[in-house]
Amino acid sequence: MDVTEHIATALTRKFGVAPDAISDEVPLRQLGLDSLALEELRLIIEDSLDIDLDDVQITSRDTVGQLVQAVHSKTGARA
Repeated sequence: MDVTEHIATALTRKFGVAPDAISDEVPLRQLGLDSLALEELRLIIEDSLDIDLDDVQITSRDTVGQLVQAVHSKTGARA
């Protein structure tokens, strides 16, 4: 499973986001994620990919694509 799939899976399973609502251009706030949900998402991503995102700032204004890029920067994966 790649980074995008990990994030999409977390959004659908944990936060109830419809799979067809998830695209690179969609802001996280549009998916209903508040600051607490974003922190929970950060922890889910860290655990599932065994990475540290403490120095990555994620806000509700960020898009799904920006989150994927931030995670890629920590995993060394290509976008």
